[in-house]
Amino acid sequence: MFDETTPRLGLPYVLAAQAQKHIPINESLARLDGLVQLAVESRLVAVQPAVPASGAIWILPAGATGSAWTGQPPGTLMRFESGAWEALAPAEGVFAWLRDENQMVVHDGSAWV
Repeated sequence: MFDETTPRLGLPYVLAAQAQKHIPINESLARLDGLVQLAVESRLVAVQPAVPASGAIWILPAGATGSAWTGQPPGTLMRFESGAWEALAPAEGVFAWLRDENQMVVHDGSAWV
């Protein structure tokens, strides 16, 4: 028996009797596009960008502000696509390239190091 999403990346499964199967498939492809070979804009920016590029991702610092960022836990990945923000919880062992710091970090299960 399957859950509704994959355990590591939270990709939605297509259910046997599901109508509009393209919706979970497209959602999975969009999430994979953001998480595979993850490159984030910054982990230092605390103010939600007003006009982010589609597909851009940030690692939230403590005290992040903005309509979608406020209240999200520090370390959360915030991905912007098609005019909407999606909060993604990073899995242990996920690597990310920090564009503004020009370095790699890894999520150890509780924090980015």
